[in-house]
Amino acid sequence: MLRVGVTGGIGSGKTALTDWLATQGVTIVDADLAARLVVRPGQPALLEIADEFGNEYLDSEGELDRAALRALVFEDEAKRKKLEAITHPRIREELSQQMLQASSAYAVLSSPLLLESGQSDMVDLSVVVDVPEALQIKRTMERDQNDQTLVEQIMRAQLDRQSRIERADIVVDNSGTLEALHKRARALHHTLLARAQRG
Repeated sequence: MLRVGVTGGIGSGKTALTDWLATQGVTIVDADLAARLVVRPGQPALLEIADEFGNEYLDSEGELDRAALRALVFEDEAKRKKLEAITHPRIREELSQQMLQASSAYAVLSSPLLLESGQSDMVDLSVVVDVPEALQIKRTMERDQNDQTLVEQIMRAQLDRQSRIERADIVVDNSGTLEALHKRARALHHTLLARAQRG
């Protein structure tokens, strides 16, 4: 099976792209969802996070307070690296399991850190959804109600735009409308189906 990685900086619209591919019956394995699975109550990663960072990063239900932890780790690179050391191996394991269960003509691994985390070696080719940085900031602030400083900190923790483009096998421009993105998604889908059929 052809394994396709889809990535892009925060606010680039990779979810809009993969949501459209899902409507065509393509299996989407989502690293953000896997990241939530591995820190559910009772999971070893959550216990390690509480030990490392303190119980104040758990809410009253015993769940991870993602907003508080995000604010902490994007201000302190050493803490972010500690968090990644706890979560990334478990996320990778979860993603591998889900990719093995995929049954569509090709499978997509959607991950914001595909290129940064080494997950790119789990796929045969990488698709980068690209938008100008100013548009990334605007869309993310509108979507997440985050202030510009936090969005810029998150962007600095991700691979820079030029490096992402250089490492991509395919670049999908998403600086226009959702309709324009869907048109590009359709063309991408046909390209990937052809690649999958060639083996």
